[in-house]
Amino acid sequence: MRFHSQKQMEPFDSFLILIADFLGDHLYEGIFLAALLETIIPPIPTLAIFPTAGFLASQQGVTLLGLIPMIILGGIGATIGTSAIYLIALKLGRIVLLRYLKYVKVNEKKLARVEVWFEKYGDKAVFLGRMVPLMREMISIPAGLLKMRILKFVTYTFAGSLVWSTGTILSGYYFGATIGLDTGMIAPLP
Repeated sequence: MRFHSQKQMEPFDSFLILIADFLGDHLYEGIFLAALLETIIPPIPTLAIFPTAGFLASQQGVTLLGLIPMIILGGIGATIGTSAIYLIALKLGRIVLLRYLKYVKVNEKKLARVEVWFEKYGDKAVFLGRMVPLMREMISIPAGLLKMRILKFVTYTFAGSLVWSTGTILSGYYFGATIGLDTGMIAPLP
């Protein structure tokens, strides 16, 4: 399934087309990779990718039961990716981490806000944070810096990621089922 034209596109547009093409052919792998990469490279938004995958699944005739592996793979991908960030924060510490976070536009003030939120809500901040855009990528940092137990972190991360995956994938799926679009009829843009 190819939706792109031969015209020159902006780099971000080209990237989105690449993702849509990949998802069209590899729904399950695409969900896992998107969730994994989002937590490591934040500009990849699962808020756009997961509903798109749900939409494509509805158009490809995937049943609701067929969505369960997609949802689980989304949770696993997010858990692996965010656990890597957690471990980096745990091992490097605040001072060293801030030196590298400046390259992704995270300064001490932003980090302090996330830490305050984490301290206010405790461990459940990880569960809740997995469902809040932007907080999804950041919540593992204070969890690591404040030395949250790894088993609890992984459990809360996986549970919160399952809720996020379920909501976003189902939104696209039901949208696709509602409009009943046959993607085989879509022609490339001129």
